[in-house]
Amino acid sequence: MYNEPIFLKPVFQERIWGGKNLQTKFNYEIPYEHTGEAWVISAHENGPSVIQNGPLKGKTLADAWDNHGDLFNKSEGNNEKYPLLVKILDANDDLSVQVHPNDEFAREVENVPYGKTECWYVISAEEDSKLVLGHHADSRKEFENKIDKAEWDRLLRRVSVKAGDFVYVPSGTIHAIGKGIVILEIQQSSDITYRVYDYDRTDSEGNRRELHLERAKQVATIPHQNSSYNPSINIIEDLTVKRLVEEKYFTVEHWELKGAVHLDLEQDFLQVSVIEGSGYIQVGDKVSELTKGTNFVLPHGIDHYKLSGDLEIIVSWG
Repeated sequence: MYNEPIFLKPVFQERIWGGKNLQTKFNYEIPYEHTGEAWVISAHENGPSVIQNGPLKGKTLADAWDNHGDLFNKSEGNNEKYPLLVKILDANDDLSVQVHPNDEFAREVENVPYGKTECWYVISAEEDSKLVLGHHADSRKEFENKIDKAEWDRLLRRVSVKAGDFVYVPSGTIHAIGKGIVILEIQQSSDITYRVYDYDRTDSEGNRRELHLERAKQVATIPHQNSSYNPSINIIEDLTVKRLVEEKYFTVEHWELKGAVHLDLEQDFLQVSVIEGSGYIQVGDKVSELTKGTNFVLPHGIDHYKLSGDLEIIVSWG
């Protein structure tokens, strides 16, 4: 059906901690003063991406997955939901400290198909930017006591980050993106978040956001487990491929192109986000322009394609 990429229109989400970087850095037309998230490749019901080209133009990625499974090499009778969700987040202020459940808890307690393991590629970060990643409690009792006593500085583990850093965040990890950071996030297609701490801030009507402490205590990994990976590098023609993570739920790579490369589509389908530069993708005789902020899926059935230009992209597949 498609002999070209499936280009997608982002869905924007207003967040109390959002800002305007999605407009200034990616030239997106943002709808809110506090735009925190662009769901750039999404089939989730809370924000499905709309297809911008081809025979399914105007349909959502969810529609394509449900009704045109051949585009994803989806087996007949497979009733699972689209597995992944790609976002760009603008942390104009600190995000709440939170944790996500695993698949089993999400299915049994929340009646949704997926938990939420995620990862972050840091696109930009102000000087001295920090993340919350994990905690210092050695036991569940210590963890719960520090939460109950609001001893956040003693509980939370903070790490510094800079542009180009990559962070893997398995379900159960206490985490928060800090002020001044713009990230590309690849995650399971889930919108379940248990908020642990929100700095006692209030919204425009003076209300504090809801916390989910009991469920957070149930799903948090204790003690914290560090995740570290040694990226592998592969050079193909003018393309440098850095594999950032290869896990149960997703594989993520950073591609840097200076020139041109001819590639075969080896995955069932490939998710692609351009985070810097410009160039072109050619499939057969069809040539499409790529610019910063372009997001698309290369569907099953495309055997070969050519990339050219000066491009920095993040690719992923499940």
